Amino acid sequence: MAGEDIRGAAGDSRNRLNPNAPKRAIPSLKATFIKSSSRTEECPPPKRPEFAFIGRSNVGKSSLINKLVGHRDLAKVSQRPGKTQLINHFSIQDGHWYLVDLPGYGYAKVSKVLREVFSRMISHYLRNRENLVCTFILVDVRHDPQALDLAFMTQLAEWQLPFAIVFTKADKLTKAAQVRAVENYQRRLLETWEECPPNFLTSAATGKGKEALLDYLEGLIPVFVAPQSTEQNP
Repeated sequence: MAGEDIRGAAGDSRNRLNPNAPKRAIPSLKATFIKSSSRTEECPPPKRPEFAFIGRSNVGKSSLINKLVGHRDLAKVSQRPGKTQLINHFSIQDGHWYLVDLPGYGYAKVSKVLREVFSRMISHYLRNRENLVCTFILVDVRHDPQALDLAFMTQLAEWQLPFAIVFTKADKLTKAAQVRAVENYQRRLLETWEECPPNFLTSAATGKGKEALLDYLEGLIPVFVAPQSTEQNP
């Protein structure tokens, strides 16, 4: 399961903004949909390292996931925010690791009861999924820090769950505005945090940040140890 060494790796303050880094061609990853689950207990056996992606509705999560793995239609992109309503598992590179698409939070156009169901489902998954290595919280870089995002990050920190921030839609801003936006977000976090979590500036439209994000994610895989109770599972 994810141990203290993983938490330390996912909790450092290194900034992944390096516009001068040389770009390399990144081949598409072999990605296969496994299943959708409404409860943590229904998820695939926790014998592979798992990385979850979550954010406010309409943050561009599905588009970023598709760009990350190099498949246009892996995660369904919808014009109706809040369409993802289950825990969606994808096998990457023949089961080398799992990518998890979680329901967005903060979507106002669903009933209060449904929002509470989503909240309980997500909370239970995050706190009980043994093989969850890191949660990537997606944030629209165009907006100032939102109370709901900050509250979610604080909750993960209180639960001692490693996470990183993924700024999306960078192509909507100039390079100078991108830097200002990220620095503003970091300043806001440092008002109450000792250090900022790892962060990545991305664009599903241009592929910006894909290499850095994948390198970081794959760097966490070697320290994963499968829970002993799942070693015999198929």
